[in-house]
Amino acid sequence: MEEVLVTQEKSSIGIIPMHKKTLIALGLKKKGQTRKHKVTPQLKGMLRQVGYLLKVDKV
Repeated sequence: MEEVLVTQEKSSIGIIPMHKKTLIALGLKKKGQTRKHKVTPQLKGMLRQVGYLLKVDKV
């Protein structure tokens, strides 16, 4: 299964509360944090929702 590195590039201050919860579900709490995830349909939906805050790289 394909994996991606997800890095939070922008701050979560002042964003929609639902988007903040999505970041927490992705394991991202601070700007600059990086997490490794397996690509699933659920992950793709989360990345589409908060993609404007993230940088996504293939592993």
